[in-house]
Parts: sequence; C-alpha cells; structure tokens
Amino acid sequence: MIILGLLILVAAVVIGVAGVLSNSGSAHEFTGGFSVFGVDVTGSTGTLFLYGLVVGAAALLGLSLLLTGTRRTVRRGRTARRGLKQSRRKTAAAEQERGVLINERDTARAQTARAERDDEDPAGPVERPRHKQHWFHQRAAPR
Repeated sequence: MIILGLLILVAAVVIGVAGVLSNSGSAHEFTGGFSVFGVDVTGSTGTLFLYGLVVGAAALLGLSLLLTGTRRTVRRGRTARRGLKQSRRKTAAAEQERGVLINERDTARAQTARAERDDEDPAGPVERPRHKQHWFHQRAAPR
C-alpha cells in the first residue's frame, strides 16, 4: 500500500513538472487576464498549472488533516465503547456474584434457624413459677 502511494506521488510530481515546463514561454501566455481575491494573475499557462498544483496540494493537506482527526476521534470512541463494554461485563459479573452470595447467606440463615428450632424441646418452653424474692421481706398479696 505504501509503495503504491509512493509510485502515484512520484508520477504526479513528474506530470506536474512536465506540465509547467512544456507550457512556459511567450507562445503560452494568457490571452485574457483574470484575478483571484483581487490579485491579477498574469503569466503563462504553465504558471497557472503550477498554481493549480499548489492549490491542489494545499487542499490535499487539509483533507488529510481532516481525515486524520476523524480517524483519531473514531479510534477514541471505539476505545471508549470497548472500555464501557468491559465495565458492563465486570459489573454484571459482580452483580451475579453478589446474588450468589446473598442466596448462600439466606440459605445459611434458614438452616441455622431450622437447626435452632430442631434443638428446642418438643413440649415447648418450660413454665417456671415466678417467685420474686425481695431482700428484706416477701411482698404482701394485694387485698
């Protein structure tokens, strides 16, 4: 690809130089003058061809800068989208792992509660008489 571009560039330079040199002299002068941005252009058709080459080269440079900037922007966007996809994948994996851990915790709590219920006396809680002793005397019964 680079070799092809270099060949095209060399061919363009050779054609440009041949066009300027073959169209110079008094036989190739402008018959009618013209102006660009208020500047009168005079000379030969070879000079006009050279101006055209310079303007074309400037346009090509501007276009290449525009495309380079566009490619850079596209590359940055692509990189950002990849990073966002990876971030979303990591977030989804963390959420899934969190869900698994929550399920394991809930299962462990349920098993612990079931084990505590199984350890209790099947007859239920034992009721003991409530005798509250005071330090100095027993409490009198209400009248």
